[in-house]
Amino acid sequence: MSNSDDSSVGPRRRGPRLRPARLLTAGVFALAGLIFVTSFNTSKGTNIRTDTSLLKLSDLIHERSQNNAELERSTATVRHQVDALADRDDGSTRAEDAKLAALRELAGTEQLAGKGLTVTLNDAPPNATARIPNVPEPQPNDLVIHQQDLQAVVNALWQGGARGIQVMDQRLISTSAVRCVGNTLILQGRVYSPPYKVTAVGDPAALKKALAASPAIQNYQLYVNAYGLGWKVDEHKAVTLPGYSGTVDLHHAKPLESTSPSP
Repeated sequence: MSNSDDSSVGPRRRGPRLRPARLLTAGVFALAGLIFVTSFNTSKGTNIRTDTSLLKLSDLIHERSQNNAELERSTATVRHQVDALADRDDGSTRAEDAKLAALRELAGTEQLAGKGLTVTLNDAPPNATARIPNVPEPQPNDLVIHQQDLQAVVNALWQGGARGIQVMDQRLISTSAVRCVGNTLILQGRVYSPPYKVTAVGDPAALKKALAASPAIQNYQLYVNAYGLGWKVDEHKAVTLPGYSGTVDLHHAKPLESTSPSP
């Protein structure tokens, strides 16, 4: 015999009820199992908690950088041979040869000598602290050279009338791009670590004036004074920049047409 309350409840389910806590526990174990399976498939039997994979990547980058350097030297040798044959057999006049030499100098494929200067930038010491009052203690990014720092130096030297610029051991041309990944410089397929040297041929006084007038370099100097970032300018009475000997990424070019009215 049942009362009204029992009839309103309806039929009861048989077997044990699954409580929310048990459902949560089962979900956690299922997720953990999925993570273990994923880790096993990713590691393929290796220890993924070590830095071995990162070291392999770093070694690969440096190996490719060395290979690129060897290819550049080989390319330079072949290019010099081709240029020598072309100069011997082209049948051009002296005036035409002089014009071609001037164009090569502008393109950065010929050696360039003259007065100039070298700017050296370097990271601050790893244990650097604030060197002047009322300056906050440095963050990691405050102690390393950034891409914009190198670009600011290169742009200022061009602005100061540089006839040619070399970064580390490579001549810059119109398609060169100064890029940094972390605290390493990647330039034309090769990798460099600080200190970074930027050498320019030009009037040293004008180059120094352009460096001092650059707002980006003025900002960099604040970090030089505050945290000890490296900054050094050496003047040269005579310096020689190598000609660019690598490949050129520019595939299509259009001659610049004069906009002056015809007579």
